[in-house]
Amino acid sequence: MDLHPATSHAAGDRLDPIAIIDIGSNSVRLVAYDRLGRSPTPIYNEKVLCGLGRNVLTTGRLNEEAVRRALAALARFRVLCDTMGVRRLHVLATAAARDAENGPDFLEAARTACGTEIQLLSGRREAELSALGVISGFNAPDGVVGDLGGGSLELVDVRGAVVGQGVTMPLGGLALQDLSGGSLKKAAKLVREHMRKAAPQLETLKGRTFYAVGGTWRALARLHMAARQYPLHVMHGYTVEPSDELSFLQVVEQSDAAQLQDVEAISEARRPLLAYGAVVLEEIIRVGRPREIAISATGVREGLLYEQLDRDARAADALIASAAELNALRARSPGHAEDLIGWTDRFVESLDGPETLDERRLRHAACLLSDLAWRAHPDYRGEQSIALIQNGAFTGIDHPGRAYLALAVALRHDGVAPEKASPVLRALAGPRLFERARLLGALLRVAFPLSAGMGGVLGRTPLAATDRAVTLRLPAEAASLGSDRLLNRVRGLGRLIGREGKIEVER
Repeated sequence: MDLHPATSHAAGDRLDPIAIIDIGSNSVRLVAYDRLGRSPTPIYNEKVLCGLGRNVLTTGRLNEEAVRRALAALARFRVLCDTMGVRRLHVLATAAARDAENGPDFLEAARTACGTEIQLLSGRREAELSALGVISGFNAPDGVVGDLGGGSLELVDVRGAVVGQGVTMPLGGLALQDLSGGSLKKAAKLVREHMRKAAPQLETLKGRTFYAVGGTWRALARLHMAARQYPLHVMHGYTVEPSDELSFLQVVEQSDAAQLQDVEAISEARRPLLAYGAVVLEEIIRVGRPREIAISATGVREGLLYEQLDRDARAADALIASAAELNALRARSPGHAEDLIGWTDRFVESLDGPETLDERRLRHAACLLSDLAWRAHPDYRGEQSIALIQNGAFTGIDHPGRAYLALAVALRHDGVAPEKASPVLRALAGPRLFERARLLGALLRVAFPLSAGMGGVLGRTPLAATDRAVTLRLPAEAASLGSDRLLNRVRGLGRLIGREGKIEVER
């Protein structure tokens, strides 16, 4: 797979917004993105909790007040799209509109309110788009995607870019609350009965990843982060071990939601659904026995965008694509990052120890992000690099990888001594990635005073390691670059890997 993006845009390019309105059973949400691309950036995100799916399975109808709120939200969203200059608007409707007898009347009124045709998704189509959303947001996913909405649960197998056959069940939070009459005991029984339909998906889950999609599961993850005092508040890519998750889910089921730590961060309308989401996830863990649970912030909406890309764009790496765009927008000389990638490639190839494919793509992304903070005061460039990277809207990366990126770029500014590193990020990265971050930080500390952050220099100044030395070679016409400062940086890199550091000038 090509690690470099199929397309990118430079700073100053005009936005070409594309927007999606998702009419769900619990909420109606608008997300507008800067453009259609491999790693689109949300420029506006708003949701209204309407509860369209409440009591649909027992009454057969959408509630009139919920319909009124949804139509008002759609009319507002239409105006916002016009304000942002959105030229491509997709409107999707899911389980509530699908299941209600007055669903067709609602969809016609909704079409008038938003001025756009509405795609009513079947359960199978919803599962497919959820899977594509996970494919767009994770690097080489392998497991089962579970999309829990207010009205339904979709399960579908994913292996790389291959989507299996999906199944849909009426196990959304609102649907379970409705069918069980508010009894968690009855809800658990309903979940067990319906999960028999998902045997083909759950039988493949053992030892693989379960990708949790949907607002209720994201809310549970937020509470889990608070309970364990997790230091990073980025939701996408947050992973949990099943045994730890089961214990936490049982606490959620047995507690008053109002007593849960950090529950104030969860909307009041969603809090009653937490226990139902916990019941569903607990059964999936018990039956499927996954290796881990990963929270996905990408789902149906991102899947729809990903589906519209051409083959080359879909094959591009989402992390590299977003890092390349930030490089184009923020670096002094965007071409310098491409030089860095090639320059560090050659150095790493000269080392004895192997670099995995994932470590290679992380190193490439760090090179692209290495000059994000150059406009900041020198004393704060490391700190600002961490703030921008650890909290950035990246996909295609897990939390240890995110910590590696932030560390590598911060250490390039602050120095590579272990005590210079953030203890929080060091713990998140783990020993192997921390040492890889120190190595790249040391390489960057050589590259920038050598090139002044400008493109076109590093290709003429190769750096390589042998069994005994790390040698930077300068062409004769650039001999004056070999200052004491640069030599000290080369020696520092050498010490890091147990070798002498030196500069040689070609004659």
